[in-house]
Formats: sequence, structure tokens, C-alpha cells
Amino acid sequence: MRNIPEAIRTTAPTDSTSRGFVVVFIGLQVGMMISGIDGTIVATALPSIVHDLGGVSGIAWVVSAYLLFQVATMPLYGKIGDLYGRKRVLLVAIGLFVLGSVACGLAQSMP
Repeated sequence: MRNIPEAIRTTAPTDSTSRGFVVVFIGLQVGMMISGIDGTIVATALPSIVHDLGGVSGIAWVVSAYLLFQVATMPLYGKIGDLYGRKRVLLVAIGLFVLGSVACGLAQSMP
């Protein structure tokens, strides 16, 4: 260890930092999984939703609004995460997603 610079020796991962990395990695993967599952659910359930709610003319709006909202909020959440902390913003975003999903599930019509 004599030839290794001090900066490298002191930044070697310890058990606690490795464990923290794994926890953060798993949390981010769960968030990505939620996003991927949601996109799949919307694509496969949309015909049934349109049939049940009687909004065939609104099918294009549902897909367009979903994608537009998802793309428009990405940079917004990034900036807010820089200002207020990424963990807090991620938890708020997941909470908003759950509330939005519940609202969509309780909808009685397409609008």
C-alpha cells in the first residue's frame, strides 16, 4: 500500500458505502420499473378503457397527453431535484403518480 496515493486509499468503498449504493440503486430501479410497467399498462389496457368509458374519439388524446406530460416533467423534476434534494423529489413524484393513477382508476368518463 506504500505506492498507492492517500486520496485513493481513503476513498476505497467500505461496507456502509457499498450498502448505501445498493439501497439507492434498488430504489432507482423500482422507480424505473414503475415507469415501465405504467407504460405497458396504458398500452394494453387502453382499448378496454375506451370501450368501458365510451371515448373512442379520445384515444389519441390519452396517449398524446400521457407521453407529453411524461416528457415535459422530466427536466422539471431534474431541476427541482437539484434544488430540494433528489430523494425528496423522487418520493413526491412517486406519490403524485400514485394519486394520478387512483384518480384515473376512479374516472367515470374519458374527460
